[in-house]
Amino acid sequence: MLRLKVGFLILLACMGDRVAGQIRYSIPEEMKKGSVIGNVAQDLGLDVKRLRSGHARIVSGENIQYIELKTDKGTLVVNDRIDREQLCGDITPCSLSFEIILENPIELHRVTVEILDINDNAPFFPNKDIRFEMSESATIGAKFPVESAVDPDVGLNALQNYVLSPNNYFILKQHANPDGSKYAELVLQKALDREEHPSLPLKVMAVDGGSPQRSGTVNIIVSVLDVNDNSPVFNQSVYRAVVVENAPKGTYVTTVNATDADSGTNAEIAFSFSKIKGSMVDMFSIDENTGVISVAGLIDFEKEKKHELRLEARDRGGLTGTSKVIIDVSDVNDNVPVINIMSFSNTVSEDAPLGTTIAVINVKDADSEKNGQIKCTIDKMLPFKIESSLTNYYNLVADQHFDRETTSEYAIIIQATDSGSPLLSIALRVSDVNDNAPVFEQSYYEANIMENNSPGLCVFSVKAHDSDTGQNARVSYLLIDTHLNGNPISTYISVNTESGAIQAVRSFDFEQIKTIIIFVKGQDGGSPPLSSNTTVKINIQDQNDNPPQVLYPVQTGGSVVAEMVPRSADVGYLVTKVVAVDVDSGQNAWLSYKLQKATDRALFEVGLQNGEIRTIRQVTDKDTVKQRLTVIVEDNGQPSRSATVIVNVAVADSFPEVLSEFTDFPHDKEYNDNLTFYLVLALAVVSFLFITCLVVIISVKIYRWRQSRILYHSNLPVIPYYPPRYSDTLGTGTLQHVYNYEVCRTTDSRKSDCKFGGAGSQNVLIMDPSSTGTMQRIQGEKSILDEPDSPLEQCDCENTDPGPERQPPSGPVPSPDWRCGLSGH
Repeated sequence: MLRLKVGFLILLACMGDRVAGQIRYSIPEEMKKGSVIGNVAQDLGLDVKRLRSGHARIVSGENIQYIELKTDKGTLVVNDRIDREQLCGDITPCSLSFEIILENPIELHRVTVEILDINDNAPFFPNKDIRFEMSESATIGAKFPVESAVDPDVGLNALQNYVLSPNNYFILKQHANPDGSKYAELVLQKALDREEHPSLPLKVMAVDGGSPQRSGTVNIIVSVLDVNDNSPVFNQSVYRAVVVENAPKGTYVTTVNATDADSGTNAEIAFSFSKIKGSMVDMFSIDENTGVISVAGLIDFEKEKKHELRLEARDRGGLTGTSKVIIDVSDVNDNVPVINIMSFSNTVSEDAPLGTTIAVINVKDADSEKNGQIKCTIDKMLPFKIESSLTNYYNLVADQHFDRETTSEYAIIIQATDSGSPLLSIALRVSDVNDNAPVFEQSYYEANIMENNSPGLCVFSVKAHDSDTGQNARVSYLLIDTHLNGNPISTYISVNTESGAIQAVRSFDFEQIKTIIIFVKGQDGGSPPLSSNTTVKINIQDQNDNPPQVLYPVQTGGSVVAEMVPRSADVGYLVTKVVAVDVDSGQNAWLSYKLQKATDRALFEVGLQNGEIRTIRQVTDKDTVKQRLTVIVEDNGQPSRSATVIVNVAVADSFPEVLSEFTDFPHDKEYNDNLTFYLVLALAVVSFLFITCLVVIISVKIYRWRQSRILYHSNLPVIPYYPPRYSDTLGTGTLQHVYNYEVCRTTDSRKSDCKFGGAGSQNVLIMDPSSTGTMQRIQGEKSILDEPDSPLEQCDCENTDPGPERQPPSGPVPSPDWRCGLSGH
């Protein structure tokens, strides 16, 4: 049965050209079940009886039979709920197509039913509430997209408009996408102020164009984020306080206060002094959290009667508020009067008249008011008196006549007393001697200087004080001679003799020198001079003056080096790693790696921190074998420096495939041409050396052969060879121990023989022409041979292959094939 149905359908498909008619209906969606769509029999011109007799039925590919054919009436009716949105979504027009089949004879009629949309869906937002966080520093005109509403209907029934609730800060702008859908943006019209409105509630309504009209609403809550737009404000523009001089460290002076209208960390305030000059740096301190000002060092009324300090309140965002505090110092009687003799005559004539001025003295007291009011007195028994001349000046004058015979010398004690409580006085002024060495303010200084500085730049200043006066207190500054990297320290640093200013002699390089330690001597002008030393450490600070250096892959001008990636490589496959260094330090040496160019950017990625090149997708057969990546390496300096490296990657599973693809690189051909040239040159040099050696060897052979021929034709006997002093058999010559060797050779070097003798030179070899091939040895006296220093030496010259042809010939001239010589060594 199933096979029959399948065959029938195929038959219908083949008879598609025999479709008798085609009609089209339009109905709204959501019609009730049983609603009449149309009279198909009438519209097709068929009789109702033909529908029944032809077993008319509907054929469609839908799982759900939305439409039913009433054969008894010839009408089409709704069989199931038709929802256009479920059936077609946003596709328009939406229609259902099916065929009506009749049998006996077979007829095929196509019917199309268009489903019209009705406004049965209201626009809605996916989320009921939308939250925005906006900084109060957002600029006017800033746009913030609103989540789009959704309306399943189409045409006029779809979403048509957005409406924003009334407010003073935002307006709503609508836009259309290329597909016709609409979306909205909030546009800022007025600057936000968190201190005024920390949160703004809004509503956006989405409206469609149907009838009746439908809408959906979403709540938008805008949270205004705080920006540090308010500076701290002191509660007083000027603070006043009083402190007594010599107050101990930690004495409370006053408290300052400031507020910040911001919130969170932007409202956290830190108090500090700003632009403190001179010695006030160490006199007062302020607690950065509480604003409490207290004494931190020695306060001296005589040096400064009033201190004015600038106050600064800084929040976490860097905004500051300023004020000032005026601190008056109260005087205490802590200074004794000081007497200075301005002019003095240590001798006076005994007939000097009354009122003669003996000395002029100056008396000072650093205290003020009554604490500084001075009264000078001397012993009333002396013939002198004190008279005031100018302010703080007094004259010592003669008050009686002198008599040398009675008194030839007076010891005068002048007493200066102030009016303070308690009374202070001094009885004698001692002239100064150089008994104090200069003292530096610190025994150790540390300063910083940026590398690549200009020569002559002042790095730092040292200061030393001498408690003596006059020339004894005049300090000169000297640089103690040391060495740095084998060079005198004076070639790097100089010290100003008068001011103690330390200056750079040359420009420094952090990569070569990171720290310079010098020793400065402070010497006074006394006799003999006294001195003290201090240590100064100068730190060279790094600048970003060196670009990164790529260590791997090495960029050469020779053949191409490629990293190989198999086509079976998975995602994340490690291809290679770019290795680079930066000789700078700190953040100047922090390196980052980026992929600048690539043959296929979608295939590779570079690790930002580690420089690893990995695949980001699966390798396919469509990927080209040759992949060229350009990686840029940047440091973190300001401004940053960079270097680039080219990485060649071969996507292949075999080396021949890689080799065939990479042979067309231009520089590879150039490299092969150069290699061929050098190989030809090397072959020519080796050939020349070989021919030269061959010619030399042949020449030597020919020369030796000619020498042997000359000896053969000569009639000269063999003359034994005696080294110098050889006849000195008693061992009194310069060669007391001589080593002899004997050579017996023929013209055939392969049959020659050589035997070495021992020490001693007392034997002489001769050849007996009448002998038959033996050599006789003439020995010295037995007494000589018996000496331990003259052992008997044996030397036999014999042929290694004895035979008749090897015997020396008889006659007065030996055969040229037999030569026996004796040499000394």
